[in-house]
Amino acid sequence: MQHYLLSVVQPAHGEPPAPDELAEIMRRVEAYNDELRAAGVWVFAGGLHGPETATVLRPKDGDVLITDGPYAEGKEYLGGLCLIRAADLDEALEWGRKAALATTLPIEVRPFADQH
Repeated sequence: MQHYLLSVVQPAHGEPPAPDELAEIMRRVEAYNDELRAAGVWVFAGGLHGPETATVLRPKDGDVLITDGPYAEGKEYLGGLCLIRAADLDEALEWGRKAALATTLPIEVRPFADQH
């Protein structure tokens, strides 16, 4: 089994869903997480606060500079993540497809490097 990161891609300047729509999305996400657990592939999942809450630590001249705000400005940001175990990329992509349907957002699926 390999580990895969399913990243939830959040639009930076999008309008949040209406409360009733958000409640439905969250219901679907919880059902998706329950399905991951039941299948034995769930490792961890969670949402993230917006990039404006980030603190960046950057090495410079043997020290570390600390700055507020995101590392990079962009049209999209990492809104959440899910770490799963899957037999192969095809299985991970199927879980990613289900995540996209649950969240209504793009999902990026990436394998961890150098797994043994």
